[in-house]
Amino acid sequence: MPSTLILNHGPLPLPAFLPDATLGVVRAVDSRDLREAGVEALVMNVFHLMQRPGSTTIERLGGLHRMAAWDRPIITDSGGFQAYSLIRQQPKAGRISDQGISFHPEGAERKFTLTPEKSVQLQLAYGADIVICLDDPTHVDDGPAEQRASVQRTLRWASRCREEFDRQVRQRSLGEGRPLLFAVVQGGGDRELRRECAEALLALGFDGFGFGGWPLDGQGRLLTELLAYTRALIPPHLPMHALGVGHPESVVACARMGYQIFDSALPTRDARAGRLYAYTADPAAPGFRLAGRWFDVVYAADKKHIKADTPISPGCDCSTCRHYALGYLHHLHKVGETLFLRLATIHNLRFMTTLMNLLRAEGAGGLAPVPVRDAAYP
Repeated sequence: MPSTLILNHGPLPLPAFLPDATLGVVRAVDSRDLREAGVEALVMNVFHLMQRPGSTTIERLGGLHRMAAWDRPIITDSGGFQAYSLIRQQPKAGRISDQGISFHPEGAERKFTLTPEKSVQLQLAYGADIVICLDDPTHVDDGPAEQRASVQRTLRWASRCREEFDRQVRQRSLGEGRPLLFAVVQGGGDRELRRECAEALLALGFDGFGFGGWPLDGQGRLLTELLAYTRALIPPHLPMHALGVGHPESVVACARMGYQIFDSALPTRDARAGRLYAYTADPAAPGFRLAGRWFDVVYAADKKHIKADTPISPGCDCSTCRHYALGYLHHLHKVGETLFLRLATIHNLRFMTTLMNLLRAEGAGGLAPVPVRDAAYP
């Protein structure tokens, strides 16, 4: 049986792929589409939500779950990676200091500030099931001085997040109903720094961990050895999130290393661009394996699909494949019909949730049967 995280808004079977609902929505679909596609949980992002629709609006609308009509778990990303990315691309847009991150996005009327304490406060106020500590990311190719400074700052911020989280739990009398708290392991491509970071975070005590920084090298290749090494630093009974990993082959590779949670905008972005995921054979058929050439990308715009009277993917049970032929999807894409965005997104999400079922069946990404809340603290 697959391992499961027990969260406030229900169980999360592992491994799990979470589509990015960055602004409180998975583009082109609603909560009913997500449930029908088999989506178990969503990732939302503090960096974007605090700007739009804004924290007071989220509170007025009853928190993220009520606002988005989503009654299953939500993980909230701290916003650190997005703020870092903005400042890396536009140095004048903000500043990272030991106190926190200040940033002024293009088009925004005011400056925003994220401290470790504020990030935790917002995530708890939003009603997150898993809260992620604010961290200081780097690119794997950044120099040694930047990597060490990042680890030192990440550890200081993690300690402050831990203290604020515990204070909020006591103040809110959450007790056994508290969310889980994850920390992020930084260190770039330096194994010694990764080890130092992981050991210090384990000493602070967290419910789970994430792989921090870019998971790809400069050529877009998965950092397989570094990901495997970082996963090995964390005891196997604690869950680990491969942050930003969403390419199907990368998800399979990381799940077999022991990562249990994945999130990415890639599958839904690919869907809207007309890149549809397809298994090379019915994944429910005897003998199907996630090996060799097990999936393809079907390009909806390709003229060879004009009269294709077949579903996108063999054996797919998504509502798109049950009701519409690939030829019709080609037509919708060609004429720019917005219905295409919804149907394509539903399909790619169902591809990913089917992939999770296949990985669970082979035992990839499983956890030892230890209650996470009891195992987190040294």
